Amino acid sequence: MSERVRVRFAPSPTGPFHIGGARSALFNYLLARHEGGTFVVRVEDTDLKRSTAESEINIKAALRWLGINWDEGIDVGGDYGPYRQMERLDLYKKYTEKLIAEDKAYYCFCTPEELEAEKEKQLADGETPVYSGKCSCLSHDRVEEYLKEGRPHVVRIRAPKEGLVEVDDIVRGKVPFEAAKIGDFVIVKSDGVPVYNYCVVLDDALMKITHVIRAEEHLSNTPRQLVIYRALGFEPPRFAHVSLILGADRKKMSKRHGATSVQQYRDMGYLPEALFNFLALLGWTPEGDEEILSHDEICSRFTLERVAKNPAVFDIEKLNWINFQYMKQLDADRLFEVCLPHLQQAGRIAKDADAATLTWAKDMVWALREHIQYGAQVVEAAKIFFTDDYAPENEETAAVLQEETAPAVLSAFVQELEALPEVTADTVQPLFKKVQKGLGVKGKFVYMPIRVALTGVMHGPDLNVIIALMGRKKVMARLQKSGLLQ
Repeated sequence: MSERVRVRFAPSPTGPFHIGGARSALFNYLLARHEGGTFVVRVEDTDLKRSTAESEINIKAALRWLGINWDEGIDVGGDYGPYRQMERLDLYKKYTEKLIAEDKAYYCFCTPEELEAEKEKQLADGETPVYSGKCSCLSHDRVEEYLKEGRPHVVRIRAPKEGLVEVDDIVRGKVPFEAAKIGDFVIVKSDGVPVYNYCVVLDDALMKITHVIRAEEHLSNTPRQLVIYRALGFEPPRFAHVSLILGADRKKMSKRHGATSVQQYRDMGYLPEALFNFLALLGWTPEGDEEILSHDEICSRFTLERVAKNPAVFDIEKLNWINFQYMKQLDADRLFEVCLPHLQQAGRIAKDADAATLTWAKDMVWALREHIQYGAQVVEAAKIFFTDDYAPENEETAAVLQEETAPAVLSAFVQELEALPEVTADTVQPLFKKVQKGLGVKGKFVYMPIRVALTGVMHGPDLNVIIALMGRKKVMARLQKSGLLQ
């Protein structure tokens, strides 16, 4: 690219940071990093009723947690601020006055009731509702008279009445829109606050944004924005509208599909580098078959040309698999750091636990590492150590304890365990062979009944490790409770 890339992410701070917004931010960030450009973060806070400082804090924290850091904008500064729209009202007003002076925009005094009646008539006639332009021809004197009276008004821009407004989109190609269906739309509301389409054009133009990467649902806004660009005499940026994110049922992702905000995934113990990797693959396909890619690898490979038109499906199983690959790379300290808050929240480990308890818990988490795809899963995986609910989970598992050799195996193992001076993973391991040889049975007829009697399941961490973590007293009590000891 010949020009230096400048991209932006401009969220509205009106609620939890949605996963779709995170994907849009990520794609902008990746293009900037790939091209050696600038990534700007600014805030679109003109929705005064819904915008909150808490939402802005949540968005910034989520971006930083994901590793999406910005070069310019809120909290960072830059040459094109301020970076919150409500701090740019004087700037918008200056351009509005210029448009009105050049007769490219005008005051509209139509009441809501008049506009609704006009809309209803057009719908009844089978027409697309478009403002009639009733106020577009008011004389200068009449406008001045109405303004002096204090009549409520909005400002509308003069849009073309015929031909096409064509969006040249990097992802979708050329998308034509009929100019006649656009109409003279509002750019400043009656309260004096500019509308989104107007603010975003001025912000992008004045901040010298070269590429606008955003969700497909914004494509319908783009013709109006192009009308504003032309009226202001600004060169529009390159647009790239990426596909929507769908749930597994191929409907737009919503709360019914599960967690939808970045904070929810953070709270569940997903790793930021895994979510970064997963989000990058939602609509973008790298060359080759690799799916586990580092931050730097994704930045170096990302191009808009490999962004798909088709909707991206949020596959939670794929996210879990990707997160599991990253979880397996953690050392014992980092894994415990990820899992401990969930054990504490579930009441498994006290928040003021002593050093010995924490050491034991860390060893337990490490033993469970092959069974934890994300942090919150540790609570269920660790259940065998904290609950007496360890009855066989199903008929197949129960059948293990009904093998005719099971009573003899459990009894022989108890004798060997009682005789051990110290119960550790290393001292327990030889006992299984001793029982096997003593009774002349195959290995699985030793391991399986002991595992099922202790845990209620047929799979899990190494049995010698489980026994060492449970300790002699709990193991003996559970084997006694099986009712099979001779």
